[in-house]
Amino acid sequence: MDRIREIIDIGKGFETVIDWLTENLGGFFDVISNLVDGLLNGVNWVFQFPPQFIIIILFTALAWWIASRGVAIFTLVGFLLIWYMGYWSETMDTLSLVITAVFFGLLIGVPMGIWSSKSDSVWNVVRPILDFMQTLPAFVYLIPAVLLFRLGPIPGVIATLIFSLPPAVRLTNLGIRQVPKEIKEASRSFGATPSQMLYKAELPVALPTIMAGVNQTIMLALSMVVISGMIGAGGLGNVVLKGITQLRIDMGFEGGISIVILAIFLDRVTQALSDASQRQEEK
Repeated sequence: MDRIREIIDIGKGFETVIDWLTENLGGFFDVISNLVDGLLNGVNWVFQFPPQFIIIILFTALAWWIASRGVAIFTLVGFLLIWYMGYWSETMDTLSLVITAVFFGLLIGVPMGIWSSKSDSVWNVVRPILDFMQTLPAFVYLIPAVLLFRLGPIPGVIATLIFSLPPAVRLTNLGIRQVPKEIKEASRSFGATPSQMLYKAELPVALPTIMAGVNQTIMLALSMVVISGMIGAGGLGNVVLKGITQLRIDMGFEGGISIVILAIFLDRVTQALSDASQRQEEK
């Protein structure tokens, strides 16, 4: 058995792949790094530049308009509490990282889900890859991200993107596959092209399921952002990590409370968007 392990060394093979990518595709990864860094800095500036009370008012109005009065009250009290505890900047850093990772995740995941829904062969290839991605421990994603992009927020975004990608692909594929055959046949009978059928019939009907995928992608991204604090991604993950390593119960608890507030806000708003799309479909 030891002889077989020497011949077939899986870990060494993975290390060889990473070394080859680093040596031969360094320029490509630099382009990705610059693209992610530009978007992350832009989103972060949007949240950090205005005064805190302006952002709190905007978040509260957004929650009231999209979700409900109760969610708006929670948003107002929750973000005022974050401000009072002194973790506003870290919370906005975390929100920026989540938004950036989810943006790129949906940019990849939704088209991949559409492609998978149109081809059983593609889905048969993609499905085991998604299974592997969802069962792989979250900490493992940090290793190649650090090796390819070094320490900092950029590998945090990349690791978060990969970790949170599967729900977007799965639920987009599921939503389009569940579109009733009658709708597809009616579209064909009116002479709709495949692209017209996709954009005017299938995607609107599948939108509630796709929005559920968006919600799950955001929640997974937020959970991974905390873990990414271990590689210098910053934000609330760094606060919680400091609380653990320094045995600072107060810091760890306050960082955890801030994460919970942000998670509930994002979950309720995206869930309300999903419910709204569901009601629109029923009409």
